[in-house]
Amino acid sequence: QYPSYDGMLSFRTAVAEWYQRRFGVTLDPKSEVLTLIGSKEGIGHIPLAFLDPGDVVLVPSPGYPVYPVATSFAGGTSYFMPLVKQNGFLPDLDAIPNDVAQKAKLMFLNSPNNPTSVVAGKEFFEKVVGFAREHQIIVCHDAAYSEIFYDGKRPCSFLEAEGAKEVGIEFHSLSKTYNMTGWRIGFAVGRQDVLAGLGKVKSNLDSGVFQAIQEAGITALQLDDSFTEGLRKIYQERRDVLVPGLKKLGLEVDTPPAAFYVWIGVPTGFTSASFTAHLIEKAGIVTTPGNGFGDPGEGYIRMTVTTTKEQLAEAVERLQKVGW
Repeated sequence: QYPSYDGMLSFRTAVAEWYQRRFGVTLDPKSEVLTLIGSKEGIGHIPLAFLDPGDVVLVPSPGYPVYPVATSFAGGTSYFMPLVKQNGFLPDLDAIPNDVAQKAKLMFLNSPNNPTSVVAGKEFFEKVVGFAREHQIIVCHDAAYSEIFYDGKRPCSFLEAEGAKEVGIEFHSLSKTYNMTGWRIGFAVGRQDVLAGLGKVKSNLDSGVFQAIQEAGITALQLDDSFTEGLRKIYQERRDVLVPGLKKLGLEVDTPPAAFYVWIGVPTGFTSASFTAHLIEKAGIVTTPGNGFGDPGEGYIRMTVTTTKEQLAEAVERLQKVGW
């Protein structure tokens, strides 16, 4: 038989228990947790639930391309919130024009962030809650990387901010936390009526997550911290090979506090695209041009630590040889 559209109650209960254990956030598994076929699916579908043609969505840029693409599919218009160095790569809510805020129905946020790896704090999320209340905006926080953090500094959940559950929801994925990328399982939690709207769209477009994968998800969510700590240790060791190597070569890069991305300023005389091409052609190193994530990403490239320490060390050596 087909699985439940909302997901097995046992899986949703495991999610609620994990949230309580990890963030101290209490959730009703029956109404405040929705199972997803990966968080990407939920992010892609939620604009269909709440946008009318011409409605505005506040989108971070540079950012995950699904945010503006899903907005376009639903007939909405993206208003891009620039993530720039002078603002700590966080959206400047005060810079959003009042007429835009009044038309906005949704706001996408992402912390830890792809591609910058910046982590938003509870104080920022509290400001978001106030902004969303004032303008009646649904906040959609993408927390896919919350468990990939370094130096023992755990990112907080958007739902830890007072009143957050009244204005929005949070997406999470087992892909990053438990290395279950191909399994396609995730969840959304938070405001009940928003999840109900997303669930209504899903019931018309998909048939839920394969039950056996939900059973595996329960097992993953019930693991103790030693599993995720082991993954973080691997990523941190890789980060601590790549980032010091890049800095030694004179590249502008901040040590990422979370996620597995490294956001690097391109040398003088290059654009994002031309430096990416230079690295491919001269050094055989594949990176992603920052402007591929949005115009404010121009002047940066993104690297990742999703390969071995040895390969990352070799990449630094190749960079040193070819120069720029």
